Amino acid sequence: MKLLFKSLVIAFVLSIVFSMIPFSAQCENLSEEVFRLHILADSDSQEAQSLKLKVRDEVLKYTQRLYKNANSVGEAESLSAENLDKIARVAYKTVEREGVSLPVKAEIKRMYFNTRHYGKVTMPSGFYKALRITIGEGRGHNWWCVMYPSLCVGASTNYDELKSKTSDDEYKMMTDDGYEFKFKIVEYFENICSLFS
Repeated sequence: MKLLFKSLVIAFVLSIVFSMIPFSAQCENLSEEVFRLHILADSDSQEAQSLKLKVRDEVLKYTQRLYKNANSVGEAESLSAENLDKIARVAYKTVEREGVSLPVKAEIKRMYFNTRHYGKVTMPSGFYKALRITIGEGRGHNWWCVMYPSLCVGASTNYDELKSKTSDDEYKMMTDDGYEFKFKIVEYFENICSLFS
């Protein structure tokens, strides 16, 4: 009886894992359609966290103008790469204006993000390209969002822009509450797979 029970449990787990493979691939495709922002604060002090948000606001103002005519995530990434020094300067000037003397580093990286919620949109976990800004030591709590298409500020999120820049299936996957459970399963699946790589 124990053997039968163990076999049924293993079969159930394997069926869930194998049923998630196509969904995981769909999540991976989505990760190629967006460009994210990741800002690391110098520390967890109230001042450092406040400074991080001020840097966020100024960088988003600059990149919003920069991406005004971008028609794809590739164009947004290219524009960011071409203007990386200017983006770093915007962040540094913000830090300096607040009377703080800290270095600021801007880079484009491919990095892992957990499942995140942006208003009515849920972004699945996975590896995404991101503009990463590190303030000082970068040891404080971080802040992230989707820069392209823009999902960075909840009150001004343009869901029409998101819908126009993703496929119908991708948009449904991000906005349908029923997918949240699947995102968590994919996140656990990816964490398990990363143990073997």
